[in-house]
Amino acid sequence: MRQPSRFWALVALLAASLSSGCATSTTPGAGMNIRNLAQADADIANLMKADPAAVFPARIAVARVQASGYYTRGNSCYGNGMYCVVTTRDVEPADSYDRMSKLPLVSSVALMNRILLPRELRSARDLREAAASLKADLLLVYTLDTAFHIENTDVGPLALITLGFLPTKNAKVTATASAALLDVRTGFVYGVAEASATEAQRGTFWSSADAVDNARKKAEAEAYVKLIGEIEKLWADVLSTHARGQAEASGTGNANAAFPRSAL
Repeated sequence: MRQPSRFWALVALLAASLSSGCATSTTPGAGMNIRNLAQADADIANLMKADPAAVFPARIAVARVQASGYYTRGNSCYGNGMYCVVTTRDVEPADSYDRMSKLPLVSSVALMNRILLPRELRSARDLREAAASLKADLLLVYTLDTAFHIENTDVGPLALITLGFLPTKNAKVTATASAALLDVRTGFVYGVAEASATEAQRGTFWSSADAVDNARKKAEAEAYVKLIGEIEKLWADVLSTHARGQAEASGTGNANAAFPRSAL
């Protein structure tokens, strides 16, 4: 598990046109700074006062967030304000949610639906209220931040890649998937996780917008699958610290028997 590299600012949205008269492909918008999302809920002092309140077995609501205005070919984001929510799963394998639902002491996993969300999204509280309507104990928020690099040039989010310039250049797309696990009741942050993946090839393979988008999807899917592995490690830490402590505090019996190490 790694700490996110950027804590205090959203990745700036950049629009750039490299040329005219050539075929182009537009890169997707930026990822959302997960830590900023939590800190927008309250000031630092109040965040430090938040306590874990989830009960185990726990119900988990899952939401993918991106910087406001995010879109890709065939996918878009719901909501305005500080961030938006992606409700269509285009790079996330369906069995990844099965993996989460089968984790020890997880009673169910529910995906966030736009019907539950306000149009204006200001902080993590909006997501927590939506998760509360699902009777969830925990909220798993994740984002995908994808960077395109052509030879010695970094291509910003929402930028145009001019495909005619690519055949003689090396092209690379790097996707970073970041996640945070929050308490729905209090906003307490149980922990964060992060994983990255890179798809690199000669620019000749990026001969069309579809080829560019396929490279993006491949990198994002790999990063997301790696993130699930990091979330599984995070969940083991959560159970070891909070679920075991909950059992000991309630006096419901031997905590080591209730939460065997093999299950963590």
